[in-house]
Amino acid sequence: MEDFLQVGVITATHGIRGEVKVFPTTDDPERFLDLKTIYLDTGREKMLLHISGVKFFKQFVILKFKEFDNINEVEPFRKKSLLVTREQAVPLEEDEYFIADLIGLQVVTDEGELLGELTDVLETGANDVYQVTDKNGKELLLPAIKDCILSVDLEKGEMEVHVLEGLLDL
Repeated sequence: MEDFLQVGVITATHGIRGEVKVFPTTDDPERFLDLKTIYLDTGREKMLLHISGVKFFKQFVILKFKEFDNINEVEPFRKKSLLVTREQAVPLEEDEYFIADLIGLQVVTDEGELLGELTDVLETGANDVYQVTDKNGKELLLPAIKDCILSVDLEKGEMEVHVLEGLLDL
């Protein structure tokens, strides 16, 4: 399981005082109001930053960090991920999982057949859709509903599913 979870991606600078525009990758962008610290994944290290200001603009979050005071200091961080630790993460309800924990699970049918690996989670309006890729690269989309997803065992690295009639024919 991942130690860090992505909550946003820096898309651009905002103004000249070191603020950044962040595309939130969390279900609830308001959670940034509760964060005091966050980690910036620079590619070489995870830099601890202290949040000193949070604003909202359209679908973006505007963040100000104590560590940076001008546009030149934050410019190199475009397209970099903002992370939180598991301790900072929002508590999950029963049968809820972090996407980072689901990616890579082996997907097995209730009849014991290995379908492949869960490679992506597509977030739609009604319910999520799990993308499973078999050893030949063929993709299968499974709705994340109770009739289809029977169990998730993160310890075992496996998801048991019931393939609804007609899904394999697509």
